Amino acid sequence: MGQLIGIDLGGTAIKLGRFSDSGELLAELQVPTPQPAMPGGVVMAIVEAVQQLDPDRLAPLVGVGLPGPMDAAGRVARVCINLPGWEQVPLAEWLEPQLQRRVTLANDGNCAVVGEAWTGAARGYDDVLLLTLGTGVGGGVLLGGRLFTGHGGAAAEPGLICVDPEGPPCNSGNRGSLEQFCSIGGLGRLSPLDPKELCRRADGGDGEALAVWRTYGRWLGIGLSSLVYVLTPRLVLIGGGLSAASAHFLPAALAELEQRVQAESRAGLELRRAALGNGAGRLGAARLALERLG
Repeated sequence: MGQLIGIDLGGTAIKLGRFSDSGELLAELQVPTPQPAMPGGVVMAIVEAVQQLDPDRLAPLVGVGLPGPMDAAGRVARVCINLPGWEQVPLAEWLEPQLQRRVTLANDGNCAVVGEAWTGAARGYDDVLLLTLGTGVGGGVLLGGRLFTGHGGAAAEPGLICVDPEGPPCNSGNRGSLEQFCSIGGLGRLSPLDPKELCRRADGGDGEALAVWRTYGRWLGIGLSSLVYVLTPRLVLIGGGLSAASAHFLPAALAELEQRVQAESRAGLELRRAALGNGAGRLGAARLALERLG
């Protein structure tokens, strides 16, 4: 098949990787996401970055992960609630003539769980829930070894489930969504400290920082409880930038799961940090390009 390009579009950065068809990273590049991240500017940035990453055109297939639901065909970004102007954007159609490569789109959380299943912590597992904790809370689901995308391709959006009906408003139209408590912004409601500084202090044994992370983990566990009842996964993975502090909040999340979820629904359940960090999304996007277009 040759080589593949995987792209992870985020609110602040666009992460690209050029991979072999076995998942080996051959080259990588990160560029800032244009601000504001309007579709036209993002298209220009992606085209320039791909040309820089692969000037010799060794990779004919491109997968792009975005923070929102796609259409079932993987051609149109239906909405990206944290990016301005992203409604029904035919991104694949716009990119293909400029890149002269075939393009497929997918939700960034779906890409992350596919990447982890290919070479990461979900390898060998058939039923997996992954949450990505960062600017937003995204995620992806594998059921029976297959990516679960639901009717019309819009699943899964685990970060948008409600955990507090009177909680802060969400860009999705919901209130008190898991994203409002477990994103970077949600963490900011618990502490004015930068997440890295909060993690550093917790690493040093600071009691206030540890208490913040315990509260954060409790909210995460509340959200996971509902998701576990519906999906009964064998493995729950936590990825995204905030997963760097997972040692400080996963014990509280697990305690909440054990309290709220009956034993039969969590039998054998594993909860741990994802293995590939912020590289999972671009790897999974490349894998989906191989599966869909190869």
